[in-house]
Amino acid sequence: MKNEKSGQPANWTTEEQPTPKFDANGLIPAIVQDAVTQDVLTLAYMNAESLAKTLASGETWFFSRSRQELWHKGATSGNTQKVVEIRCDCDADALLVLVQPNGPACHTGAQTCFYRTLDNRPTGKPSNWKTVRLENRPTGKPNN
Repeated sequence: MKNEKSGQPANWTTEEQPTPKFDANGLIPAIVQDAVTQDVLTLAYMNAESLAKTLASGETWFFSRSRQELWHKGATSGNTQKVVEIRCDCDADALLVLVQPNGPACHTGAQTCFYRTLDNRPTGKPSNWKTVRLENRPTGKPNN
């Protein structure tokens, strides 16, 4: 998937080709987002090989930290993800992968892996406690 004129990967969206910064384990976080609905589908990790396979195939490939191996999303389930665009964040240490999903993203069958809500509201506080806190804080003071 290369741009015919520049020879650069077609999926990069910046004018200047970023160089992804992999961590000490050779991994970079990849946030996967539905290109149409904008739903965040999952957070996975890529190494240089899975990123190269993603760019070459046009479908997502990741590195499984638990199994220590590459995996092609949808290889067994059929729930593949067609890559529309890959963006690098400002520090080049995280990727945003915009996809057209062919089925659910989560192994549970949910459309997104982020289907559970963490309710960490302090006991006895109103449901809008964060908003109330912001509205009641003194001007110029940090929100602690």
